[in-house]
Amino acid sequence: MRRVSSVAALALMVGSAWGIDLGADAPAWSNLPGTDGKNHSLQELKDAKAVVVAFTCNHCPVAVAYEDRFIAFAKEYQKKGVAFVAISVNKGESDQLPAMIERAKEKDFPFPYIYDESQKIGHDFQAEKTPHLFVLDKDRKIAYVGSFDDKMAAEKVETHFVKDAVDAILAGKKPAVQTHPAHGCGIRYE
Repeated sequence: MRRVSSVAALALMVGSAWGIDLGADAPAWSNLPGTDGKNHSLQELKDAKAVVVAFTCNHCPVAVAYEDRFIAFAKEYQKKGVAFVAISVNKGESDQLPAMIERAKEKDFPFPYIYDESQKIGHDFQAEKTPHLFVLDKDRKIAYVGSFDDKMAAEKVETHFVKDAVDAILAGKKPAVQTHPAHGCGIRYE
């Protein structure tokens, strides 16, 4: 039996410890309904320089605490050619499309907020929390997985994981931090 060095074993564990493997092709979604009355797909974002996918929902206080930061990020980075997409896969009444439509109107989300009743895309990304973020590079490879930033309270944030990852991608580099544990409510898979 061949022995794997401890460094190699650690690298293998880290590569998949956060869900989907870093560097893997991002799972594609298609024909998912959005709060804007349109169906959405990853393919429609083909011209984006990077894509940020946020698994979120309406009921989780952690996810709600991040909504304004998501809005500010989307507005700032759309000008740089970056797409932001929010996805709900929870089945609770407050997290389904009718309630999502109300929330999107109330907050004036400048990004698609889409719903996957089948929960397939959540499983494909191995999303565990709300919010759980995935940054995709221009080739739609997974470049970052985890938290949006390091603190739930916006005024206490010190490290901006998603912004830093996207800035690195836009500069043609790999993010210095590629994973950070996501914190929030567990996604309710059936």
